[in-house]
Amino acid sequence: MPNTAEKRRTFRKLHESGCFVIPNPWDLGSARYLQGLGFQALATTSSGFAFSQAYADGAVPLDAVLAHFRTLATGSDLPINADFEHGFAPDPDGVARNVRRCIETGVAGLSIEDSTGDKAQPIFPLSEAVTRLRAARRAIDESGEDVLLVGRAEGLLVGHGDLDEVVARLQAYAGAGADVLYAPKLRTREEIARVIAAVAPKPVNFLNSVDFGFSVADLAAMGVRRISVGGTLARVAWTAFSRAAREIAEQGTFSTFAGSIANAELNAFFAQDRTKQVS
Repeated sequence: MPNTAEKRRTFRKLHESGCFVIPNPWDLGSARYLQGLGFQALATTSSGFAFSQAYADGAVPLDAVLAHFRTLATGSDLPINADFEHGFAPDPDGVARNVRRCIETGVAGLSIEDSTGDKAQPIFPLSEAVTRLRAARRAIDESGEDVLLVGRAEGLLVGHGDLDEVVARLQAYAGAGADVLYAPKLRTREEIARVIAAVAPKPVNFLNSVDFGFSVADLAAMGVRRISVGGTLARVAWTAFSRAAREIAEQGTFSTFAGSIANAELNAFFAQDRTKQVS
């Protein structure tokens, strides 16, 4: 297994050219399965992990989140990007303190978003968001560790502001030291192209969805550097689970079991995966 420094170097290299998919596992089993499929890096999903622990998204305590990061970072051969939400602190000093703790888990990258979790004021004012991101940047630099910082502008996702504001925020976050820029809920080629041009030459992460109709090749041609899927893989799993459980509870039948992956197939995969890990 590569050591932490090697994973971090690999992660930075991935962002220098081309386009890669960084899918989002929610536990170690899903992470190792994605690794087995040949992906080059992974990103955590706050919602996917929260649901697996019976929490709403954004409600998992910091210590549990950090333990989750450590599990994935130490249990996978791949670089891990941490969805560090809004830094789990209301103030820049708290953000810096928590970023230092996040780095210690072994992650190769971490994102700080500008959403507050407060419906009355869903986004931090720009000056405050920039100060918080600078605090994260300072914490990374002072650690001496090669951890990528992702600046996230959440306005479109939480229904605050427009694309002009998102672009201005991403540019400010780039100036504050973000290595990668990310604005969830971009939808069109024109929006994607505008964001990429606005923060060039820094790389852009795009959150893809079946609703947009974009393939990896489409996004690569637009200049997207990395493609994530957020909590969608976790929700796909929850969708299958929910449909099967509801059928049993409401109808007393089991037809949704048809076509499920065989126990033997999963046993074989994880047996082989475990052998690789200890060899």
